[in-house]
Amino acid sequence: MMNIKEIQDSLKNCPCGRKHETNILAVEIGRGLINKTAEILSTNGFPKNILVVADKNTLSAADGILDILADGGYKHTLKLYDNLRVAHMSDVNTLMELSANVDGILAVGSGSICDICRLAAARAGKDFAIFATAPSMDGFASDSAPIINGNFKISYPACSPKVVIGDTDILAAAPVELKAAGFGDMIAKYIAIVDWKISTMTTGEYYCENVANLTIEALKKIVSMVDSVTKNDPETAGAIMEALVLTGLGMSFTHNTRPASGAEHVISHFWEIKKLEKGELSDYHGKKVGIATLLTAKTYHMLTESQVDIGEENLDWEEIYRAYGENFIEDVKKVNNPTVTTKTSPEIIRERWGDICKLIKTELPSYEDMLKLLKRAKAATKISEIDVSYDLCLQALKYHAYMRHRMTLMRLIPMIKKDFDFDAVIREVM
Repeated sequence: MMNIKEIQDSLKNCPCGRKHETNILAVEIGRGLINKTAEILSTNGFPKNILVVADKNTLSAADGILDILADGGYKHTLKLYDNLRVAHMSDVNTLMELSANVDGILAVGSGSICDICRLAAARAGKDFAIFATAPSMDGFASDSAPIINGNFKISYPACSPKVVIGDTDILAAAPVELKAAGFGDMIAKYIAIVDWKISTMTTGEYYCENVANLTIEALKKIVSMVDSVTKNDPETAGAIMEALVLTGLGMSFTHNTRPASGAEHVISHFWEIKKLEKGELSDYHGKKVGIATLLTAKTYHMLTESQVDIGEENLDWEEIYRAYGENFIEDVKKVNNPTVTTKTSPEIIRERWGDICKLIKTELPSYEDMLKLLKRAKAATKISEIDVSYDLCLQALKYHAYMRHRMTLMRLIPMIKKDFDFDAVIREVM
């Protein structure tokens, strides 16, 4: 069991000047906990009239949970999807309607199931809890939800779960691909933290060292277990789940995704929306993020080891709009009005460039080291493994940053090295 109060108390009177609070009451991780699901929920005051949301795969993984809930005095309505891979706003709206006559929403699953439940619960004013079925992503404890709305992916303010339950026997038995995806999502934190620090250097964005250290602690823990990530071992699965939850707590404490995502997540989102636009299903989030992390790490090290020419930004917005296409132009205009680089200047970047280079050199592992880690975790390392073409990969590297009003080193490239060789980066992951 993770001691949420102890973690929260350690952040009291934080030097960053902000209060770090979460509405998470309990995170229970251990063997056989499916049999105690009703008891754990009840102990933490979770209401007895609930909507249970799952798909056929996750409900099968949590076999027996509905009877366990009923035996524990829980009345439930079940929303069962066939195989939910994408979190759409239409699903959020459906859950809000279904939750009208219940008091809480229990997500049985991971990823997209948790995301639609998180936002639906927040908007409907319902309690929210998670029974995790795979250690495949880091957002369990998060209070934001990345949702596809009109084919554009947006991270919406939502709510953290009051309770997270992880039965390590079930987590350990999850498909290897999902467990490797969880590792891919975690290794991205190397990028997330350096991007957060670079934004602080160049725009003055808020940064909390203590919360960032929660992410770093979780990252170190999961990297130390790299060779065991995909094993069917309950003890390892429990340790990985704790690391994933800890990262989500960082997001919850700051009400911000900065502790967990940087440029690599936006690259993954770009791939997803462009594939959905063509009616194609995107691969698992963490699987894509791991490869996007390789691309970003290679770019950052190449950039900081090369000659740069820092100057004013001179973007061809028509070219950017063409890259996104008519379906996304208005969304891109909205998040770039004004664009995030108005918060910095060539003078500031020149002044901090030495610090940025030092940060990349000392805190971001090389592409080669990242590659070794992903391979040891049996995670994907080539764009062909996630069905992303060379052209789509190039588009993502050049234009992904305009999906978000967020400073990253990627977003600064037009001000630092306008002729950057993205082709050399992509060749490494072909």
